[in-house]
Amino acid sequence: MQPSDLFSPGALGGIHIPNRVAMAPLTRARADLDGVQTSLAAEYYSQRASAGLIVAEATNVSRQGRGYAYTPGIYTEAQARAWRQVTDAVHDAAGTIVLQLLHTGRISHVTLHEGARAPVGPSAIQAGGTVLTAAGMLPPSMPRALQTDEIPGVIDEYRHAARMAEQAGFDGVEIHMGNCFLLEQFLRDGTNRRDDQYGGSVENRLRLPVEVAEAVAEIWGAGHVGVRLSPVKTTIGETPLDSDPQSTYERLAERLGALGLAYLHCIEERAPAGTAGAFDFQSLRRAFDGAYIANGGYDRALAAAAIATGHADMVAFGKAFIGNPDLVDRLRLDRPLTEASAKTYYGGGAKGYTDYSRYQAG
Repeated sequence: MQPSDLFSPGALGGIHIPNRVAMAPLTRARADLDGVQTSLAAEYYSQRASAGLIVAEATNVSRQGRGYAYTPGIYTEAQARAWRQVTDAVHDAAGTIVLQLLHTGRISHVTLHEGARAPVGPSAIQAGGTVLTAAGMLPPSMPRALQTDEIPGVIDEYRHAARMAEQAGFDGVEIHMGNCFLLEQFLRDGTNRRDDQYGGSVENRLRLPVEVAEAVAEIWGAGHVGVRLSPVKTTIGETPLDSDPQSTYERLAERLGALGLAYLHCIEERAPAGTAGAFDFQSLRRAFDGAYIANGGYDRALAAAAIATGHADMVAFGKAFIGNPDLVDRLRLDRPLTEASAKTYYGGGAKGYTDYSRYQAG
Protein backbone atom coordinates (compact mmCIF):
# COMPACT_ATOMS: atom_id res chain seq x y z
CA MET A 1 0.00 0.00 0.00
CA GLN A 2 1.03 3.59 -0.57
CA PRO A 3 1.36 6.14 2.25
CA SER A 4 -1.58 8.00 0.71
CA ASP A 5 -3.82 5.37 2.33
CA LEU A 6 -3.54 7.52 5.44
CA PHE A 7 -5.72 9.98 3.57
CA SER A 8 -8.37 7.56 2.32
CA PRO A 9 -11.96 7.62 3.64
CA GLY A 10 -13.42 4.98 5.91
CA ALA A 11 -15.75 4.44 8.85
CA LEU A 12 -15.57 3.91 12.59
CA GLY A 13 -18.76 2.04 13.33
CA GLY A 14 -21.49 4.42 12.20
CA ILE A 15 -19.15 7.43 11.96
CA HIS A 16 -17.89 8.28 8.44
CA ILE A 17 -14.30 9.57 8.27
CA PRO A 18 -12.89 11.34 5.19
CA ASN A 19 -9.30 10.44 6.14
CA ARG A 20 -7.41 8.46 8.79
CA VAL A 21 -5.91 11.44 10.69
CA ALA A 22 -7.72 12.10 13.96
CA MET A 23 -7.33 15.13 16.19
CA ALA A 24 -6.76 13.78 19.69
CA PRO A 25 -8.62 15.29 22.66
CA LEU A 26 -6.50 18.18 23.94
CA THR A 27 -7.24 19.98 27.19
CA ARG A 28 -6.75 23.71 26.60
CA ALA A 29 -8.38 25.13 29.79
CA ARG A 30 -10.12 28.04 28.10
CA ALA A 31 -13.70 27.59 29.30
CA ASP A 32 -15.06 29.86 32.03
CA LEU A 33 -15.32 28.84 35.69
CA ASP A 34 -18.81 27.43 35.03
CA GLY A 35 -17.44 25.12 32.37
CA VAL A 36 -18.93 27.08 29.46
CA GLN A 37 -16.86 27.30 26.28
CA THR A 38 -16.17 30.74 24.82
CA SER A 39 -16.68 31.71 21.18
CA LEU A 40 -12.95 31.11 20.63
CA ALA A 41 -13.57 27.36 20.86
CA ALA A 42 -15.77 27.44 17.76
CA GLU A 43 -13.00 29.14 15.82
CA TYR A 44 -10.32 26.80 17.18
CA TYR A 45 -12.12 23.59 16.28
CA SER A 46 -13.43 24.76 12.91
CA GLN A 47 -9.88 25.71 11.90
CA ARG A 48 -9.01 22.02 12.35
CA ALA A 49 -12.09 20.57 10.66
CA SER A 50 -10.04 18.86 7.92
CA ALA A 51 -9.16 16.16 10.47
CA GLY A 52 -10.82 12.88 9.62
CA LEU A 53 -12.27 12.98 13.14
CA ILE A 54 -12.03 15.62 15.85
CA VAL A 55 -12.25 14.21 19.36
CA ALA A 56 -13.08 17.32 21.35
CA GLU A 57 -11.30 17.87 24.64
CA ALA A 58 -12.21 15.93 27.80
CA THR A 59 -15.49 17.37 29.06
CA ASN A 60 -16.93 16.95 32.54
CA VAL A 61 -20.13 14.92 32.83
CA SER A 62 -21.07 16.61 36.11
CA ARG A 63 -19.92 19.13 38.69
CA GLN A 64 -18.72 16.20 40.79
CA GLY A 65 -16.73 15.00 37.78
CA ARG A 66 -14.60 18.16 37.56
CA GLY A 67 -10.90 17.79 38.24
CA TYR A 68 -9.47 21.01 36.82
CA ALA A 69 -10.59 24.63 36.61
CA TYR A 70 -11.43 26.19 33.23
CA THR A 71 -12.32 22.85 31.65
CA PRO A 72 -15.66 22.54 29.85
CA GLY A 73 -18.73 20.63 30.96
CA ILE A 74 -21.72 19.09 29.21
CA TYR A 75 -24.28 18.87 32.00
CA THR A 76 -26.03 22.30 31.83
CA GLU A 77 -28.06 24.00 29.12
CA ALA A 78 -25.54 26.85 28.94
CA GLN A 79 -22.69 24.41 28.36
CA ALA A 80 -24.64 22.59 25.65
CA ARG A 81 -25.50 25.87 23.88
CA ALA A 82 -21.82 26.86 23.85
CA TRP A 83 -20.82 23.47 22.45
CA ARG A 84 -23.54 23.83 19.79
CA GLN A 85 -21.68 26.85 18.44
CA VAL A 86 -18.61 24.62 18.13
CA THR A 87 -20.35 21.74 16.36
CA ASP A 88 -22.17 24.10 13.99
CA ALA A 89 -18.85 25.74 13.04
CA VAL A 90 -17.15 22.37 12.49
CA HIS A 91 -20.02 21.04 10.41
CA ASP A 92 -20.09 24.25 8.34
CA ALA A 93 -16.44 23.46 7.56
CA ALA A 94 -17.41 19.88 6.57
CA GLY A 95 -15.84 18.35 9.68
CA THR A 96 -16.80 15.50 11.98
CA ILE A 97 -16.59 15.91 15.74
CA VAL A 98 -17.25 13.72 18.78
CA LEU A 99 -17.12 14.74 22.43
CA GLN A 100 -15.00 13.01 25.05
CA LEU A 101 -16.95 12.40 28.27
CA LEU A 102 -14.97 12.60 31.51
CA HIS A 103 -15.30 12.11 35.26
CA THR A 104 -11.94 12.72 36.94
CA GLY A 105 -12.83 10.93 40.17
CA ARG A 106 -10.17 11.27 42.87
CA ILE A 107 -7.98 13.53 40.71
CA SER A 108 -9.64 16.75 41.86
CA HIS A 109 -9.73 19.38 44.60
CA VAL A 110 -12.40 20.43 47.07
CA THR A 111 -12.49 23.99 45.69
CA LEU A 112 -13.83 22.65 42.39
CA HIS A 113 -16.89 21.13 44.06
CA GLU A 114 -20.09 22.62 45.41
CA GLY A 115 -19.82 23.14 49.15
CA ALA A 116 -16.11 22.22 49.05
CA ARG A 117 -17.09 18.56 49.06
CA ALA A 118 -14.43 15.90 48.76
CA PRO A 119 -13.77 14.30 45.37
CA VAL A 120 -14.99 10.74 44.95
CA GLY A 121 -13.31 7.56 43.84
CA PRO A 122 -13.63 3.81 44.16
CA SER A 123 -11.61 3.93 47.39
CA ALA A 124 -10.32 6.61 49.74
CA ILE A 125 -6.81 6.74 48.28
CA GLN A 126 -5.32 10.17 47.59
CA ALA A 127 -3.92 10.86 44.12
CA GLY A 128 -0.48 12.32 43.50
CA GLY A 129 0.57 15.24 41.35
CA THR A 130 -1.30 18.54 41.15
CA VAL A 131 -4.52 19.85 39.62
CA LEU A 132 -5.38 23.27 38.23
CA THR A 133 -7.68 25.31 40.48
CA ALA A 134 -8.76 28.95 40.36
CA ALA A 135 -6.03 29.55 42.95
CA GLY A 136 -3.36 27.80 40.88
CA MET A 137 -1.84 24.31 40.94
CA LEU A 138 -2.63 22.36 44.12
CA PRO A 139 -2.30 18.72 45.23
CA PRO A 140 -5.49 16.67 44.80
CA SER A 141 -7.70 16.51 47.87
CA MET A 142 -8.30 13.32 49.81
CA PRO A 143 -11.24 11.56 48.14
CA ARG A 144 -14.02 9.60 49.73
CA ALA A 145 -15.12 6.21 48.46
CA LEU A 146 -18.40 6.18 46.54
CA GLN A 147 -21.12 4.29 48.35
CA THR A 148 -22.56 1.38 46.39
CA ASP A 149 -25.98 3.04 46.21
CA GLU A 150 -24.39 6.20 44.72
CA ILE A 151 -22.98 4.42 41.68
CA PRO A 152 -26.25 4.34 39.69
CA GLY A 153 -26.25 8.13 40.04
CA VAL A 154 -22.79 8.33 38.47
CA ILE A 155 -24.01 6.22 35.56
CA ASP A 156 -26.98 8.59 35.23
CA GLU A 157 -24.52 11.51 35.00
CA TYR A 158 -22.92 9.88 31.97
CA ARG A 159 -26.36 9.17 30.51
CA HIS A 160 -27.41 12.80 30.97
CA ALA A 161 -24.14 14.09 29.51
CA ALA A 162 -24.64 11.83 26.49
CA ARG A 163 -28.09 13.33 25.92
CA MET A 164 -26.69 16.84 26.24
CA ALA A 165 -23.93 16.03 23.74
CA GLU A 166 -26.61 14.86 21.32
CA GLN A 167 -28.50 18.11 21.92
CA ALA A 168 -25.28 20.03 21.26
CA GLY A 169 -24.99 18.51 17.78
CA PHE A 170 -22.01 16.18 18.10
CA ASP A 171 -21.57 13.24 15.73
CA GLY A 172 -20.89 10.85 18.59
CA VAL A 173 -19.12 10.58 21.92
CA GLU A 174 -15.94 9.03 23.28
CA ILE A 175 -15.97 7.71 26.84
CA HIS A 176 -12.70 8.48 28.63
CA MET A 177 -11.68 5.30 30.44
CA GLY A 178 -8.00 6.22 30.68
CA ASN A 179 -5.49 8.70 32.14
CA CYS A 180 -6.11 7.40 35.68
CA PHE A 181 -9.55 9.05 35.90
CA LEU A 182 -12.65 7.60 37.56
CA LEU A 183 -13.48 4.68 35.28
CA GLU A 184 -9.86 3.55 35.18
CA GLN A 185 -9.63 4.01 38.95
CA PHE A 186 -12.40 1.43 39.25
CA LEU A 187 -10.70 -0.87 36.73
CA ARG A 188 -7.26 -1.05 38.35
CA ASP A 189 -6.67 -3.06 41.51
CA GLY A 190 -4.07 -0.48 42.56
CA THR A 191 -6.77 2.15 43.05
CA ASN A 192 -9.83 -0.04 43.66
CA ARG A 193 -9.85 -1.70 47.10
CA ARG A 194 -13.62 -2.23 47.25
CA ASP A 195 -15.28 -5.37 48.59
CA ASP A 196 -18.69 -4.93 46.94
CA GLN A 197 -19.82 -5.88 43.41
CA TYR A 198 -17.59 -3.12 41.98
CA GLY A 199 -14.34 -4.38 43.49
CA GLY A 200 -12.21 -7.46 43.89
CA SER A 201 -12.33 -9.66 40.79
CA VAL A 202 -11.62 -8.40 37.28
CA GLU A 203 -15.27 -8.84 36.34
CA ASN A 204 -16.32 -6.70 39.30
CA ARG A 205 -13.75 -4.01 38.61
CA LEU A 206 -14.76 -3.61 34.97
CA ARG A 207 -18.44 -3.52 35.90
CA LEU A 208 -18.72 0.29 36.13
CA PRO A 209 -16.87 1.03 32.85
CA VAL A 210 -19.08 -1.47 31.02
CA GLU A 211 -22.28 -0.18 32.65
CA VAL A 212 -21.34 3.37 31.62
CA ALA A 213 -20.71 2.22 28.04
CA GLU A 214 -24.08 0.47 27.99
CA ALA A 215 -25.85 3.57 29.29
CA VAL A 216 -24.22 5.90 26.77
CA ALA A 217 -24.88 3.47 23.92
CA GLU A 218 -28.57 3.49 24.86
CA ILE A 219 -28.62 7.20 24.03
CA TRP A 220 -26.41 7.28 20.95
CA GLY A 221 -26.51 3.80 19.52
CA ALA A 222 -23.35 1.74 19.91
CA GLY A 223 -22.01 2.70 16.47
CA HIS A 224 -21.54 6.31 17.56
CA VAL A 225 -19.75 5.59 20.85
CA GLY A 226 -15.99 5.17 21.17
CA VAL A 227 -13.78 4.45 24.18
CA ARG A 228 -10.32 5.66 25.11
CA LEU A 229 -7.91 3.50 27.12
CA SER A 230 -4.39 4.07 28.49
CA PRO A 231 -3.29 0.73 29.98
CA VAL A 232 0.26 1.72 31.00
CA LYS A 233 -0.24 5.37 31.90
CA THR A 234 0.24 6.64 35.45
CA THR A 235 -0.30 10.06 36.98
CA ILE A 236 2.53 12.09 38.49
CA GLY A 237 3.30 10.84 41.95
CA GLU A 238 1.48 7.54 41.38
CA THR A 239 3.15 4.23 40.57
CA PRO A 240 0.58 1.43 40.78
CA LEU A 241 -0.71 -0.11 37.61
CA ASP A 242 -3.08 -3.00 37.71
CA SER A 243 -1.30 -6.12 38.90
CA ASP A 244 -2.06 -7.83 35.56
CA PRO A 245 -2.84 -5.04 33.07
CA GLN A 246 -2.61 -7.23 29.98
CA SER A 247 -5.39 -9.60 30.99
CA THR A 248 -7.44 -6.88 32.71
CA TYR A 249 -7.54 -4.60 29.69
CA GLU A 250 -8.00 -7.47 27.24
CA ARG A 251 -11.08 -8.54 29.16
CA LEU A 252 -12.40 -4.97 29.18
CA ALA A 253 -11.78 -4.65 25.43
CA GLU A 254 -13.63 -7.92 24.86
CA ARG A 255 -16.63 -6.76 26.88
CA LEU A 256 -16.70 -3.38 25.10
CA GLY A 257 -16.37 -5.01 21.70
CA ALA A 258 -19.37 -7.21 22.45
CA LEU A 259 -21.45 -4.03 22.72
CA GLY A 260 -20.64 -3.16 19.08
CA LEU A 261 -19.03 0.18 19.90
CA ALA A 262 -17.65 2.41 17.14
CA TYR A 263 -13.96 2.24 18.05
CA LEU A 264 -11.25 1.65 20.61
CA HIS A 265 -8.77 4.52 21.01
CA CYS A 266 -5.53 3.56 22.79
CA ILE A 267 -2.67 5.66 24.12
CA GLU A 268 0.24 3.43 23.18
CA GLU A 269 2.81 4.51 25.76
CA ARG A 270 5.71 2.32 26.73
CA ALA A 271 5.50 0.36 29.95
CA PRO A 272 7.26 2.13 32.86
CA ALA A 273 10.77 1.16 33.86
CA GLY A 274 10.78 -2.00 35.91
CA THR A 275 7.64 -3.38 34.29
CA ALA A 276 8.17 -6.83 32.87
CA GLY A 277 7.70 -6.94 29.10
CA ALA A 278 5.99 -4.57 26.71
CA PHE A 279 2.24 -4.15 26.62
CA ASP A 280 0.61 -5.80 23.60
CA PHE A 281 -1.84 -3.25 22.25
CA GLN A 282 -2.71 -5.40 19.26
CA SER A 283 -4.12 -7.95 21.68
CA LEU A 284 -6.62 -5.30 22.75
CA ARG A 285 -7.53 -4.68 19.15
CA ARG A 286 -8.13 -8.38 18.58
CA ALA A 287 -10.20 -8.66 21.75
CA PHE A 288 -12.28 -5.62 20.79
CA ASP A 289 -12.71 -6.88 17.21
CA GLY A 290 -13.63 -3.46 15.82
CA ALA A 291 -12.12 -0.21 14.60
CA TYR A 292 -8.90 0.86 16.34
CA ILE A 293 -7.38 4.35 16.74
CA ALA A 294 -3.68 4.43 17.64
CA ASN A 295 -2.28 7.37 19.62
CA GLY A 296 1.14 8.21 20.98
CA GLY A 297 4.28 9.57 19.36
CA TYR A 298 3.25 9.06 15.74
CA ASP A 299 4.73 11.14 12.92
CA ARG A 300 3.86 11.10 9.21
CA ALA A 301 5.92 8.01 8.37
CA LEU A 302 4.82 6.00 11.41
CA ALA A 303 1.17 6.92 10.88
CA ALA A 304 1.28 5.95 7.20
CA ALA A 305 2.91 2.64 8.11
CA ALA A 306 0.33 1.97 10.82
CA ILE A 307 -2.49 2.30 8.30
CA ALA A 308 -0.68 0.49 5.50
CA THR A 309 0.18 -2.51 7.66
CA GLY A 310 -3.22 -2.72 9.29
CA HIS A 311 -1.89 -1.83 12.75
CA ALA A 312 -4.65 0.78 13.06
CA ASP A 313 -7.70 2.09 11.24
CA MET A 314 -6.90 5.67 12.23
CA VAL A 315 -4.02 7.52 13.93
CA ALA A 316 -4.59 10.37 16.39
CA PHE A 317 -2.25 13.38 16.58
CA GLY A 318 -2.23 15.66 19.60
CA LYS A 319 0.29 18.48 19.98
CA ALA A 320 0.85 18.67 16.21
CA PHE A 321 -2.73 19.89 15.79
CA ILE A 322 -2.17 22.80 18.18
CA GLY A 323 0.35 24.60 15.97
CA ASN A 324 -0.90 23.24 12.65
CA PRO A 325 -4.63 23.75 12.05
CA ASP A 326 -4.06 22.41 8.52
CA LEU A 327 -2.16 19.36 9.75
CA VAL A 328 -3.87 16.95 7.34
CA ASP A 329 -2.73 18.98 4.31
CA ARG A 330 0.77 19.37 5.73
CA LEU A 331 1.04 15.61 6.23
CA ARG A 332 -0.39 14.86 2.80
CA LEU A 333 2.08 17.19 1.07
CA ASP A 334 4.95 16.46 3.49
CA ARG A 335 5.29 20.10 4.50
CA PRO A 336 7.16 21.25 7.61
CA LEU A 337 5.22 21.50 10.87
CA THR A 338 5.00 24.44 13.24
CA GLU A 339 5.99 23.60 16.79
CA ALA A 340 3.50 25.15 19.20
CA SER A 341 4.70 26.94 22.32
CA ALA A 342 4.04 24.94 25.47
CA LYS A 343 3.59 28.22 27.36
CA THR A 344 0.16 28.69 25.80
CA TYR A 345 -1.10 25.10 25.94
CA TYR A 346 -3.36 25.82 28.91
CA GLY A 347 -5.41 28.87 29.79
CA GLY A 348 -5.46 32.34 28.32
CA GLY A 349 -7.19 33.60 25.19
CA ALA A 350 -6.54 33.58 21.46
CA LYS A 351 -2.74 33.61 21.73
CA GLY A 352 -1.48 30.08 21.14
CA TYR A 353 -5.04 28.92 20.51
CA THR A 354 -6.57 30.37 17.35
CA ASP A 355 -3.66 32.42 15.99
CA TYR A 356 -1.63 29.62 14.34
CA SER A 357 -1.65 29.99 10.55
CA ARG A 358 -2.05 27.58 7.68
CA TYR A 359 1.11 26.74 5.74
CA GLN A 360 2.38 29.46 3.43
CA ALA A 361 5.20 28.73 1.00
CA GLY A 362 7.89 31.29 0.37
